[in-house]
Amino acid sequence: MGGNVLFIQMTWVVAAILFIFGLKLLGSAGTARKGNLMSAVGMLLAIVAALLQQGLEFQWILIGFVVGGLIGAAAARLVQMTAMPEMVALFNGFGGMASLLVGWAALGGAGNTFTLVTIVLSILIGGLTFTGSLIAYGKLSETIGSGAVTFGGQQIVNSLIVLGILASAVMFCLQPENHTWLYVVVGLSLLFGIMAVIPIGGADMPVVISLLNSYSGLAACAAGFAINNNILIVAGALVGASGIILTQIMCKAMNRSLSNVLFSGFGSAAKDTTTVEGEIKPLSVDDAFYILEAATSVAIVPGYGMAVAQAQHAVKELCELLESNGAEVNFGIHPVAGRMPGHMNVLLAEADVPYDQLLEMDDINPRMETVDVAIVIGANDVVNPAAREVESSPIYGMPVINVDKARTVFVLKRSMASGFAGIENPLFYKENTRMIFGDAKETLNGLIREFS
Repeated sequence: MGGNVLFIQMTWVVAAILFIFGLKLLGSAGTARKGNLMSAVGMLLAIVAALLQQGLEFQWILIGFVVGGLIGAAAARLVQMTAMPEMVALFNGFGGMASLLVGWAALGGAGNTFTLVTIVLSILIGGLTFTGSLIAYGKLSETIGSGAVTFGGQQIVNSLIVLGILASAVMFCLQPENHTWLYVVVGLSLLFGIMAVIPIGGADMPVVISLLNSYSGLAACAAGFAINNNILIVAGALVGASGIILTQIMCKAMNRSLSNVLFSGFGSAAKDTTTVEGEIKPLSVDDAFYILEAATSVAIVPGYGMAVAQAQHAVKELCELLESNGAEVNFGIHPVAGRMPGHMNVLLAEADVPYDQLLEMDDINPRMETVDVAIVIGANDVVNPAAREVESSPIYGMPVINVDKARTVFVLKRSMASGFAGIENPLFYKENTRMIFGDAKETLNGLIREFS
């Protein structure tokens, strides 16, 4: 028995080491795949050790491994890359619900006040993470409206919900034999998750996803304390901390505070009232080819439109043709481009675009004045010069990629519709900008045919 306990404890130590080093490797695009694999192996070891500790027979562990593996493999194969943000939102939600159920299951062995508090925290954070993630999923998939949903007295209602949660949690800790108070905590936490996310507009979903990811980690950490599982505490703390750091990075990239994202209702209330003057200058694919053929430096800035058009492979092919023609090609990646953190990096990695060509905003901006052609593919708000030039703009002060400083700018768009934030973009009217209307993938394939 003692040897079995030692084996389980050592397995948890190995798993924790794999988590830490895996997280470190995830900090770089070049090592992210290795870090993901390392973390996955660590989680597998942690789960097996935890189930062995509970006395579960090995054949049941194997069955769970096979069933879970099949579900994961099917999801990885069948879910489109454009639906990856929604999938991440669901993962966060499932993690929250798992923590809620673990906390609830730990109730039978609860004794001291500390354990009761951790049970309440795992249920509370897990519940709001679950329903909040479902709302985020609905906004990202546009199953429900992506705009912010606000109403008079909304913050008062939310405050009353929070007070109700706190009062019910205190009563449960004082009267743990009365499970009615716990049921109230469960119900209010699920309701609060909905109420917390509906006033956040779709343009802020990258921040919401990273924040919900942090919540799922904190819920797991609380559940680990509730069942006295050290590896769950470690894993939850790592996820919670990394999620908070990522959330701060997202907020900084938009020049906004977290409280502003959570409570401003930016997605519907913030509308640009400024009038942009100028003339749109459309460009054909044929004429765009002649300009690109003479370019020696090209910067490509992808956005959600690239994901919708599934144009990442066409982008890679055009990139190779430009390089064979003597041009230097780099990609400018804005932290909040797309609808989840790292969305563009994931898409371009799928197309095997070299990691050293993916430049962050702070790296690409100093080079932009030397770029012959900047190609904007489906991005809008992250290249909007109004963030620098128009003080009345809702995004004024937000760091953007300065594509307007390139010698020539190609903007690939289906129409003149505004971006997810609903803000007019003066870039489209600038003298050095040319609009190429149509499906981004078809436009890129047209350029590829011209080069070929």
